[in-house]
Amino acid sequence: MATGHFKEGIAAGRLPADAYADNFADLHPPLDHHEALVEADRCYFCYDAPCMQACPTSIDIPMFIRQIATGNALGAAKTIFDQNILGGMCARVCPTETLCEEACVREAAEGKPVQIGRLQRYATDVAMEEQRQFYHRPDRSGKKVAVVGAGPAGLACAHRLALHGHDVTIFEARPKAGGLNEYGIAAYKSTDDFAQAEVDYVTGIGGIEIKNGMALGRDVQLADLAGAHDAVFLGMGLGGINALRAEGEDVAGVENAVDFISILRQTSDLAALPVGRRVIVIGGGMTAIDAAVQSKLLGAEEVTICYRRGKEDMNASLFEQDLAAANGVVIRHWLQPKRVISHNGRATALELEYTSMEGDRLTGTGELLTLPADQIFKAIGQTFVAAGLNGAGAGIELEGGRIKVDAEGRTTMARVWAGGDCIHAGEDLTVTSVAQGRDAAESIHRALASNPVTANGRA
Repeated sequence: MATGHFKEGIAAGRLPADAYADNFADLHPPLDHHEALVEADRCYFCYDAPCMQACPTSIDIPMFIRQIATGNALGAAKTIFDQNILGGMCARVCPTETLCEEACVREAAEGKPVQIGRLQRYATDVAMEEQRQFYHRPDRSGKKVAVVGAGPAGLACAHRLALHGHDVTIFEARPKAGGLNEYGIAAYKSTDDFAQAEVDYVTGIGGIEIKNGMALGRDVQLADLAGAHDAVFLGMGLGGINALRAEGEDVAGVENAVDFISILRQTSDLAALPVGRRVIVIGGGMTAIDAAVQSKLLGAEEVTICYRRGKEDMNASLFEQDLAAANGVVIRHWLQPKRVISHNGRATALELEYTSMEGDRLTGTGELLTLPADQIFKAIGQTFVAAGLNGAGAGIELEGGRIKVDAEGRTTMARVWAGGDCIHAGEDLTVTSVAQGRDAAESIHRALASNPVTANGRA
């Protein structure tokens, strides 16, 4: 029941209608031409480029910044896209503060790095707005490659394969392509349907077909894909959600943060999206921050992140933690969920236990705390769902709960590669997935070039 602006429970329309557009505006407004020139002029163009060493895709950062400084934004965009065809989204969502910008010499000297991420966005935006394609597909090689998953890894792999003349078909389980970029990041980081615009730009090279609503193990089988194509790349990401392992967590009001973010990203009317008055988010990563901040922006009055370890152990960067605090989110450490308290089948509070370290082991202290909540989000990590990998004719070995690959991205099944969050390697970052998809494509191309026989037996 609403009382003035006050609404109990989980409700939609907590804010005035005009507040949503302001709340979900671009987190980092783009640099204009003059601002980009001024910022580019701050770069020292270091000969050893520590920023470049810190970039998982090894973009020549000093080069593209110098190109911006000399008024050549399109040249800068090509330098970026040569290494990272999804450089536009990475400029928006990469934790640059812990990657290239943390390595910047100006960060060490002044505590104020060159804004590499915003400069990268400036250049790639210019190229995409002008629909400037730098790459042209060569004559068709006659080879066919299946890519499972249209996320960052799959798109990067597909683009690089198309650049080599191979025909690529992407099988995507969801209605839209983009993966994490479309469904899994905060709306204020990717505005104006940028994820779809980037998919269109990437596939603009030609030779890439995307089939949506096609899930591995349900609609297509790995053995069939391998039999009908010269190679297969698996880039399906993570599909499972870790449980809280708290008593009573199956009641209404306990939700997956990933699902909440996905629904928010796809809604056309933020005012119609319900959110709790008192929200608790369990977790310490980027998903937890995104869910918490967006809950506050939707009008939740109290939002608390509870994390079982200390501040320095959180996977979310200090920038993201500060962003949450700036939006009124309270972050509490050394707490783990024990029991969801409910009434008439709906969550009303969360009982937590204080934790501490005993040597190398995290343990509960026995001291309890109860926080009122009508909505509780689980953001404690995702798991790989191996559906479709164990059918007839498939032989994919797992390691650490994900697909095992070698240094080139090869799986234990012949002619099948993998990359992105579904493999047991690297960090779960968009930019890392792009690098793995790109590098696997080069490995696939080398393998295909050494074998002139196609999947249909043609030489």
